[in-house]
Amino acid sequence: MRHLITHYHINTPKDVVVANQQTMLIRLATRGIVMRGKQILMLYTQRYHDYSLPGGGVDAGESIEHGLIRELQEETGAKAISNIVPFGLYEEYRPWLRDGYTLVNMLSYCFTCDIASELGETQFEAHEISNGMMPIWVDIDEAIQHNLDTIANSNKKGSSIERETYLLKLVKQELLS
Repeated sequence: MRHLITHYHINTPKDVVVANQQTMLIRLATRGIVMRGKQILMLYTQRYHDYSLPGGGVDAGESIEHGLIRELQEETGAKAISNIVPFGLYEEYRPWLRDGYTLVNMLSYCFTCDIASELGETQFEAHEISNGMMPIWVDIDEAIQHNLDTIANSNKKGSSIERETYLLKLVKQELLS
């Protein structure tokens, strides 16, 4: 899969990453890009007031593609997921103060795919429900502008909004041009 970019969070520049290898978690994740014309399937999160691609962590022993299918089913109720095609890898380093780790190297494997026209029931985790997460079809330009406005004006933005906005812009440039 092609490498799209390596992003360093402001609190985890390269020198911090090099110095903290022993306390860095490497986390594999997957992201689904599902388009219908200019509409893209996104997750809107009320807590952070942002749009993100459906996806999440790959479970131990699970293939990346199977993780994509599972996450799409859980977070959007997607059915009949097909035509899974690699889009690119977004690599990022950011703080991660859990379970003895100080930072995370998040490897987000992004895929385009098709799904059935009707979404089924979601199976959100407790924290996703409490954050007000919901699947929504949205015009890609609206999603990009919304996230840019949140980056510029919100003090409650989540740590993943830069990744999501970068990916949205790239999807628009490469898949809709």
